[in-house]
Amino acid sequence: MRTKQVVAMLLAGGQGSRLGLLTRVTAKPAVPFGGRYRIIDFPLSNCANSGIDTVGVLTQYQPLELNSYIGSGASWDLDLTDSGVFVLPPYVQGSEGRWYSGTADAIYQNLAFIDQYSPRYVLILSGDHIYKMDYSAMLDYHIRQKADITIAVRPVPWEEAPSFGIMNTEEDGRIFEFEEKPKQPKSNLASMGVYIFTYSQLKKYLVEDHADPNSHNDFGKNIIPTMLKEQKRLYAYSFNGYWKDVGTIHSLWEAHMDLLKNPPEVDLNDKRWPIYAKSPIMPPHFVGGKGKVENSLLTEGCQVYGQVSGSVLSSGVIVEEGAVVKDSAIMPDCVIKSGAVVERAIIAEQSVIGENCRVGESEGDIALIGHGTTLRPFTIVKAGQQANEETLGGGETV
Repeated sequence: MRTKQVVAMLLAGGQGSRLGLLTRVTAKPAVPFGGRYRIIDFPLSNCANSGIDTVGVLTQYQPLELNSYIGSGASWDLDLTDSGVFVLPPYVQGSEGRWYSGTADAIYQNLAFIDQYSPRYVLILSGDHIYKMDYSAMLDYHIRQKADITIAVRPVPWEEAPSFGIMNTEEDGRIFEFEEKPKQPKSNLASMGVYIFTYSQLKKYLVEDHADPNSHNDFGKNIIPTMLKEQKRLYAYSFNGYWKDVGTIHSLWEAHMDLLKNPPEVDLNDKRWPIYAKSPIMPPHFVGGKGKVENSLLTEGCQVYGQVSGSVLSSGVIVEEGAVVKDSAIMPDCVIKSGAVVERAIIAEQSVIGENCRVGESEGDIALIGHGTTLRPFTIVKAGQQANEETLGGGETV
């Protein structure tokens, strides 16, 4: 096996419970986004565009759909002879097979995979963020600083800082303090969950962490604080581009709406940094009859005969005549029946919004319809509410 300078390890096993019904049967990185993508397409495309051709994808919760979607990695040009994308489920040699107990444990369990490439550096990523980033520039910075670990950071609003891991740094970028979700943060430089380790150091600390029965086996809670305590070289790499943690229903909806701004927060038409995806083979979208579309994204196979504004429609969505979709994200293969109104909502895959239903409102939290749900005619789902087959009754308000 050829030696690699850097191997990427993509943590894609989280359930994403804050996304509610969206992740009832789907791992968070496999959740559709932006019409033709899934969330995991962004870090995978970043790897491909950064020249990183060996990626381990660590799955755990609801792995079947994600495994099928990734396939051989051809969609991201990661199916080369001596490299590629590899799906790595939880597994320990012998009879000790078990789930990953934390982010650090997930990497520890896959040290054998990393070792076969003898990399000098390891890039660790999360599979649930929307952003475009050149990891090769971050690696160059890591090498120049002679760092043991480099952590990508970006400024966040001060009121949001207590929700993140916060870095306190010297003028040269060296980290002297790390605070995990501090109540009174000293800075607003938040960790993006993107790490580059010098592999010899990473392996040493993972082995020691695994041997500690009191450890949470987590990078933020254990590995990084321990390295700081032992005065290792930790540096912050500043990133000022768009980055969105789509871990909540509202943030996922916001990220969809960001695509519709002028100019968009994330430019999906940027040929210098394309976002690759495994796309369905479907005919072009069609707007017919009394159909009207304003400021929206439509994907292959969409048929619009009603009114769509400020929305993102995934592949195979049908909006019947007399239906209205406004400020919403509609995921693949959904049908919005005649007379239905969908506003400020997310509709998960393969759902049917029945005739004269009302989902969401012009104000308030985002309404959510779960995967494969059929709303009977005249059903009402109010702002901030979630509905699936288990919660619905005939023609009732949820």
